[in-house]
Amino acid sequence: MKFWLFNFAAFEAGWLACVLGAANNMPWLGPVAVAILVALHLKMSANPGPETRLIILAVVMGLVFDSLLVTSGWLTYPNGMLVPGFAPYWILAMWALFATTLNVSMSWIKANLAFAAVMGAIFGPLSYLAGQRLGGLQFVDDTASIVALAIIWAIAMPLLVIAARRHDGFSKLQAALPLQNLTRG
Repeated sequence: MKFWLFNFAAFEAGWLACVLGAANNMPWLGPVAVAILVALHLKMSANPGPETRLIILAVVMGLVFDSLLVTSGWLTYPNGMLVPGFAPYWILAMWALFATTLNVSMSWIKANLAFAAVMGAIFGPLSYLAGQRLGGLQFVDDTASIVALAIIWAIAMPLLVIAARRHDGFSKLQAALPLQNLTRG
């Protein structure tokens, strides 16, 4: 299996583990899965240092942005909050997991910051909406929550893309692979 496909599948599996774990009163489940997936990601990278920095930056951004949503009263989480008013640890694990996609399965988004902002504004809220439908979180006011998420992700995606451009631990690996290996299934 190609690594980009594994990366995409790992993100989806980790996302589900985080949301379903939180929804079923097992908020630790997702972060355990994410820790394993992040470790595999770092092991596969040509240079784990930049990838580690990118993951840390993403977690810090998640702490700021998701805590802002919590303190604003737009989102509530059923569990996993170690400190009242701060984002739960399982959502921070999701930010770490998302960072692992930026230089692999989502590397195509790094070409255009405006496009990244639009994609963030659309798919960020959709991801949270899916999380709500699965029981991992609750919008206090649907419209205000979705608008806030769209604004946050329109800002977060370009920032994450800039960080991924600067902290790419896969560029050497991708450059070393023949082009046909990247395009053939």
